[in-house]
Amino acid sequence: MSPEPVTPPRKRTGGRSARVRDAVLAATLQQVLDHGIEGLSLGSVAVRAGVAETTLYRRWGSRTALIADAVTQLAEIGNPPPHTGALRGDLRQVLEQIGDLITRPGVARLLGTAAALDGDPELTAARTAFWDNRFAQIAPVIDRARAAGTLRTDAEPRAVLETLTAPLYFRLLVTGEAIDDDLIDRCIEHTITLYRP
Repeated sequence: MSPEPVTPPRKRTGGRSARVRDAVLAATLQQVLDHGIEGLSLGSVAVRAGVAETTLYRRWGSRTALIADAVTQLAEIGNPPPHTGALRGDLRQVLEQIGDLITRPGVARLLGTAAALDGDPELTAARTAFWDNRFAQIAPVIDRARAAGTLRTDAEPRAVLETLTAPLYFRLLVTGEAIDDDLIDRCIEHTITLYRP
């Protein structure tokens, strides 16, 4: 009798894990949009994502960890570092990326949640990761502009980004006005004027 063939172990590619994470984080954002943070539970997210609730407890463990991961993923997706060849073009791309992000359904609620739960270490870490990502992306833009003499040599990426984007968050969280092209143009001109040599 010939021996049974040996089946090699399947190579784990991480594809299913990534799909589960994407489904869970999308479900998290949708739950926040539909019901607010007060209506968010791991059980409801599990049902919407089509996964076992135990998967969420094993991987995230808490509601705030889930929200933190959702915020972090939003910061990572679809935001390539700008390199248009001109400072104004780069700054416009930064503003358009951030404007698109913070006006997506559910994101404003997530930002409000982060403020409401200030002091939660997981949400604080998520906010820090979000802004560290933004600073890392804009740093080469500022470095190129300083080397070209378009911006002052002491212009710090963090300060430039704060100046550039603050009006967007003011409209989002305070006045509720639209983030439009006129605002973006003014943000760019004011920032360049402030940091011009």
